[in-house]
Amino acid sequence: MSSLNDKIAVISGGTTGIGLAIARRFVAEGAHVVIFGRRQAQLDEAVERIGRNVTAIQADATKLDDLDRVVAAVKRERGVVDIVVSNAALVEQASIDTLTPEHFDRTFDLNARSPVFLVQKLLPLMTRGGSIVLVSSAMHVMGIPGHTTYAATKAALRSYARTWAAEFKDRGIRVNTLSPGVTDTPMLDSQGTTPEDREALVKMYLSMIPIRRLAQPDEMANAAVFLASDQSSYMTGADLMHDGGVGQV
Repeated sequence: MSSLNDKIAVISGGTTGIGLAIARRFVAEGAHVVIFGRRQAQLDEAVERIGRNVTAIQADATKLDDLDRVVAAVKRERGVVDIVVSNAALVEQASIDTLTPEHFDRTFDLNARSPVFLVQKLLPLMTRGGSIVLVSSAMHVMGIPGHTTYAATKAALRSYARTWAAEFKDRGIRVNTLSPGVTDTPMLDSQGTTPEDREALVKMYLSMIPIRRLAQPDEMANAAVFLASDQSSYMTGADLMHDGGVGQV
C-alpha cells in the first residue's frame, strides 16, 4: 500500500526543483496534489511531468487574494487537505552593505510571510489532522556571507514549526521543517549570471559538503514523503536536516 493513499496535498512552488519533485513523488505514493505558482507556462509543464492526480492553479503565494482563490478551489474540488508543503522561495545574495529595502521585503514576503498565511488559510480544511512540511534550508544554522535575508527567513520557518507544533497539538496536526542542503535546482542556477559564476558557486559549496556532491531534488522528495506520511507519526516540531552534512560539521 502506498504511504499517501487518498491524501490531498497542497504544495506552493510546485512547478520546478524540489517542489516539483515532491509533487511527483506524492502522486506516486497515492496522493492528489494541488500545486500553484505564478507562471502559467511552468504550471503547464509541471502538470505534464506529473502526469495524473494533479490540479494546477496560477497564483502568487505573496498575494492574499490569490491564496484565497487556492483555498476556495481546494475546498470546492476536494473538501479537505491532509498535507501542506510550503516550498515557494527565492534566494538573492547581497552583503549587508549593499542590500536594499526592496531586496529585504521581497525575500521576507515570499520566504517568511507567505507560509504563515498559506497555513492560516488552509488550516480550516485540515479536518482529518495531517502534516505540514515547511521547506527550510541548512543555511538557517550556518553563517555564509551574502545570505543575511535568505538565512533569516529559513530560520523563521524553523521557529514556526516549533510554535505551530504546540499550537496545533489538539488538532492532530504535525508540523516539521525539511532543511535541504545545496540542491541541484533552477534556484541554484539563478544565483549566477553566467555558467562560470555557477561553476564557481558550486565549487565553493562542494568544498563545504562532507558528502562531496550536490543533492538531487528526488532525494528531498524522499524526505518530504517521510514527513508527510505516517512514517513520521511520532515526529512534530522537529527539523529534518537532509543536507549532506553541510550544516552539521
